[in-house]
Amino acid sequence: MYIQEIIKNSITDAFENIFQTKPNNIELQQTKKEFEGDVTLVVFSLVKELKMNPKEIAEKIGDYLVQSSSVKSYNIVSGFLNLSIADRHYLDFFNSVKDNLDYGYINSISNDAIMIEYSSPNTNKPLHLGHIRNNLLGHSMAEIYKALGKKVYKTQIINDRGIHICKSMIAWLDYGDDETPLSTNIKGDKFVGDYYIKFDEIYKKEVEELIKGGAAKDKAKQNAPIFLRAKEMLIKWESGDKEVVGLWKKMNGWVYEGFEETYKNLGVDFDNYYYESDTYLLGKKFISSGLKLGVFYKKDDGSVWCDLTEDGLDEKIVLRADGTAVYMTQDIGTAVQRVEDYPEINSMVYTVGNEQDYHFKVLFLILKKLGFSWSKNLFHLSYAMVDLPTGKMKSREGTVVDADDLMLEMTRTAKEISKNLGKLDGLSENEKNNIYKTVGLGALKYYILKVDPKKRILFNPKESVDFQGNTASFIQYSYARIQSILKGINFELSNDKYDRKLEDKEKDLIKQIDLFPSVIGGAASSHNPALIANYVYDLVKIFNSFYQSLPILKSAFEDKKTFRVELSKLVGITIKNALSLLGIGVVDRM
Repeated sequence: MYIQEIIKNSITDAFENIFQTKPNNIELQQTKKEFEGDVTLVVFSLVKELKMNPKEIAEKIGDYLVQSSSVKSYNIVSGFLNLSIADRHYLDFFNSVKDNLDYGYINSISNDAIMIEYSSPNTNKPLHLGHIRNNLLGHSMAEIYKALGKKVYKTQIINDRGIHICKSMIAWLDYGDDETPLSTNIKGDKFVGDYYIKFDEIYKKEVEELIKGGAAKDKAKQNAPIFLRAKEMLIKWESGDKEVVGLWKKMNGWVYEGFEETYKNLGVDFDNYYYESDTYLLGKKFISSGLKLGVFYKKDDGSVWCDLTEDGLDEKIVLRADGTAVYMTQDIGTAVQRVEDYPEINSMVYTVGNEQDYHFKVLFLILKKLGFSWSKNLFHLSYAMVDLPTGKMKSREGTVVDADDLMLEMTRTAKEISKNLGKLDGLSENEKNNIYKTVGLGALKYYILKVDPKKRILFNPKESVDFQGNTASFIQYSYARIQSILKGINFELSNDKYDRKLEDKEKDLIKQIDLFPSVIGGAASSHNPALIANYVYDLVKIFNSFYQSLPILKSAFEDKKTFRVELSKLVGITIKNALSLLGIGVVDRM
């Protein structure tokens, strides 16, 4: 933050001149609203260092700062030094950034590269609301890191093998009648997902029949004819049966086409893909080397384990007795493969639900024990699930909120509201449709991303389309209002530096704008895009207060008019850049 950096430097200077020492730690925070001031120095942390009482420390520093003119006044409240900053510092900051369209972003690319994994779906069902949260979090974190000048690689590992994939294949063979997504006009992932649901329907009926015939429930589940056929198909796939592999490729191809359409509509993308069918055996060689290093040990049955009890965890299997891989084997190999594919990577973020918290603790610890130095820079972006008012979503039962249906519904809702407002008259249908989509998807994305990832979301469709309060549309509308102001000017904006007394509402806006770069840094370090969402919401609230309190285009004073237009323009730039980090667009009219 520009202002706080100035104050930190001034306080350091004060220490050297008053106390003949440099401070070990300067803790600054925004002054609470109930007190006068802009920036607050926490004095308590300096008491031990200076061996003086907090009031005496605060007075000496405050007096020095006022005399040096960086601070115009101060007050002391219970060991907190509240500083009122001179207007010239706010104006210096404003003048330095007012024409920067990339304000908040670092445009130079560092040598640090980070890989972010997100989405990682199964090829037996379309993407649903839970996937939307995953995709939005991962994509937003990628944009946040890029804003900090990091080189970012966006990736996913597609779960394209296993018994669940075979279930859709068996159901299509039995009930598909050679139909295709093209012949039925059904999107590829939705088409295959319908057969996954069909499998579950038939499976349940067969289990019930077996139970009626006297079989125990567990036995019935394992011996239902359609389930046995799926297991048999998996064995054939793993042995490379041409017919089964051909069907697998065809049905997965349908799903991939569907996924790409959803990703495009959602506004997320990827730099590369990893497939479980390619990676599930990758980790085996590292299991062998780990055995030699003593990281792993072999049990009498031939299975290989890692004993993590001394690290507060448990024993974890990394290879079955028959030599087949488990998920941990695959993830060890995939992590190493990614670093080999992209040697500049020094950190990775895995965007995966919190039901996998323990798995990633184990994975990261094993990679550390195997001696990979980059393992210390691995992070699990753990997020809570999304529930419906009716309970947990279940793909096999079809009780999910389909991602495509949800995005379409949000766009329709935006269209209805926009029509009622009647402010898009004169635009072409194509222009209107672009606005409907931007507003509708913005509402969905903001609803998801404004919540801390660790918090569970109860998704209520009615609440998600409420366009009042802390919503994207409220923010987008404020942006559109600013564009209206800029279109209404009948004078040229100059490159002159502003030097004037600031109104409180003007200063409040500049203070909030000043925070933006540090909020981006905080969102990156905490892996929490909600910080960006809540920041831009606060910015818009402050702007609306400014807009309602002070005349802009109608000001009788030319210097106030041009300054307030320039300030509004910078607010618009900041709104646009903040929303962009959330994958949300802006519109000039609403």
